[in-house]
Amino acid sequence: MRNTLKDFKARALARPDVRREYEGLKDEFEILDEILKARAEAGFTQAELAARIGTTQSAVARLETAMGKHSPSIGTLKRYASALGYRLQVRLVKEQGFTTVGEITHSVPDEASTLLV
Repeated sequence: MRNTLKDFKARALARPDVRREYEGLKDEFEILDEILKARAEAGFTQAELAARIGTTQSAVARLETAMGKHSPSIGTLKRYASALGYRLQVRLVKEQGFTTVGEITHSVPDEASTLLV
């Protein structure tokens, strides 16, 4: 029986601790995927892109491979996007099931209301 990467991933993700870590990195992987696709579509090498944004090829390589280890500034991401003909968008998306302070209602039992008068 030959193991494949797909099989390994399925077995690993069956473990709750691995799945939790994997899901925690999902957003970073999605951003990284967008960055890599944009450069590929533009047809630039890392060195060509680096020249366009005024940095080194190694800095572009770090940005494209180590999002978890290296947190680029919004300015850097804007320059990267602009050099490829894109505009950077940053959005906040509310988590499902998250309750804000304004959404919490306080109820007072009837018998307690007489104590508050």
